[in-house]
Amino acid sequence: MMMAHRDTHGNRDLARLTVFGGSAVPDLTDKICGRLGIERGKATIDYFPDGETTIKLEDDVRGRDCFIVQSTCPPVNDNLMELLIFIDSLRRASADRITAVIPYFGYARQDRKTEGRTPITAKLVANMIATAGVDRVLAMDLHADQIQGFFDIPVDHLTATPVLCRHFESLNLKNIALVSPDVGNIKTATKFATALGGELAVIDKRRTSGDRAEAVHIIGDVDGRTVCIFDDMVTTAGTATEAARLVREHGAIDVCLGATHAVFAGPAFERLRKAELMHLVVTDTIALSEDAKSQLPDLTVLTVSDLIAEAIRRIHHHESISALFKKDNDHHY
Repeated sequence: MMMAHRDTHGNRDLARLTVFGGSAVPDLTDKICGRLGIERGKATIDYFPDGETTIKLEDDVRGRDCFIVQSTCPPVNDNLMELLIFIDSLRRASADRITAVIPYFGYARQDRKTEGRTPITAKLVANMIATAGVDRVLAMDLHADQIQGFFDIPVDHLTATPVLCRHFESLNLKNIALVSPDVGNIKTATKFATALGGELAVIDKRRTSGDRAEAVHIIGDVDGRTVCIFDDMVTTAGTATEAARLVREHGAIDVCLGATHAVFAGPAFERLRKAELMHLVVTDTIALSEDAKSQLPDLTVLTVSDLIAEAIRRIHHHESISALFKKDNDHHY
């Protein structure tokens, strides 16, 4: 006889819940399942000689509430295709509801036409995911909030801000300034400034190419302060390291960098090493390679598994997600 799974927040029945994981973030999936107190759904991911992906569900999902955890991180196209095939497998196996849990949403930066005759690829990807048969999406720190509106299905948008704030609070940094690395990130920087109690400064950034950005001016006072820079992602690290250079030129004593998504592409490692950061902190929305760990030995990786697991539990039981981020929330996210 099947034993009902029980969660850690009131022993509510999770017997109809199944969480699967793609190949992008297996460790994060296992942590999420551990937090929920359930076993990870069984599936076999295989590849044909020509590179095509095939997925076989080993568990019966008929009538179940299914979640598939898959970041569409590099290799973006491979991981995206795997997610689409997983969704189709669940739909054809008669899952009652399918939620795509996408800790990192690739193509998010292509959210608008920056010049003529170019695509809006973030919208295209949203269409593909919805067409595959998913019922809802759970994402974390989308590069642009408006991407939620690209989907014609419900989207729950989580943020790792509380996880990062809790860590930086534990560092007991003194005389800090929260610096937004560009004008578009002011809203995020303001949240951190409010939570950590620091002054706010903003950098005027000019992008000179796809992998290079130049910090031109700084609005605000960073002289004699420990500067904390927060961003949603670090890809080539051009924005972050240019910001670090500029604040040091304006008298900053130390520089810390926190980001949700550790994409780390191209010259990122070299730039981050040269930046001589006091603290470099990311989360596990993207699985770090052994190369990343060896190149950045002082890197701190925080887990967002508790936050995602609680969101899954709330979705399963039709409870509020926004309540997760209220100050009086019992789980203190």
